[in-house]
Amino acid sequence: MKTIQRDELKQWMDENRSFILVETLPLESFTEKHLPGAHNIPENDEHFEDKVEDLNPDKSKPVVVYCANSECQSSPRAARRLESVGFRNVYDYEAGKEDWQKAGYRLSGKEAA
Repeated sequence: MKTIQRDELKQWMDENRSFILVETLPLESFTEKHLPGAHNIPENDEHFEDKVEDLNPDKSKPVVVYCANSECQSSPRAARRLESVGFRNVYDYEAGKEDWQKAGYRLSGKEAA
């Protein structure tokens, strides 16, 4: 698994680069606030890999997973699960949405400022 930092992820978004962005937290957390363009597929969903593959059938296309912050272990587990089924370009945004928000970048959702 590779990691991606906030500024690189922001650059990918600004460039409209082709990748899938997945928040691995439960729906309640996603509904409150999430990174723009993210899909919500909780890491503990037994069909997690299948749902990501439905969004991204090309396993060489980059997939970026994230969760709440660097202490959260949901996105690293999700990244390992994706790699175990053949995804080749999986990135973990380890610092997660807490880091994104601290940088002042826009979030989407009910609680987004």
